[in-house]
Amino acid sequence: QVQLVESGGGSVQPGGSLRLSCSASGFTYYNYFMAWFRQVPGEEREGVAAVFTGVDSTYYADSVKGRFTISRDNIKNILYLQMNSLKPEDTATYYCAAAPALRSIQPLDASEYNDWGQGTQVTVSS
Repeated sequence: QVQLVESGGGSVQPGGSLRLSCSASGFTYYNYFMAWFRQVPGEEREGVAAVFTGVDSTYYADSVKGRFTISRDNIKNILYLQMNSLKPEDTATYYCAAAPALRSIQPLDASEYNDWGQGTQVTVSS
C-alpha cells in the first residue's frame, strides 16, 4: 500500500558524495520503520541504514557508520541517505523500504519489510 520512489543515484569517483531521496506516500499507520538497502547482482540484499519514525531512532550497518547518514523530511515524507567518502565497495542498486511499526523488528533485515521502491543505481569508480 505504501508507494516508494527512489532518486539521486549516479556515478561518482571514490571519496565523492551522493544524496539519495525516497518519496513516500500511502502511509496508513502512525509509525514506520523506513530503511535503505543495497544489492549487487548475485548477492543478498544488504541493510544499509534505517530509522524508526516514532522516536527518530537510527540504525547503520558497520560498513557505512561515519560515512552515511539517514534522515527524514517529516512534512514532505521524503527519506534521504547522504553518502560521503564513497568507496568502490558501495557500488550497488539502492532500495528504499518501509514496514509498519506494529511490533519490534530487526530494522536492517530485508525480510521484515513488505514495501519496496524500484531502486536507484550507485556506481563508485575511478
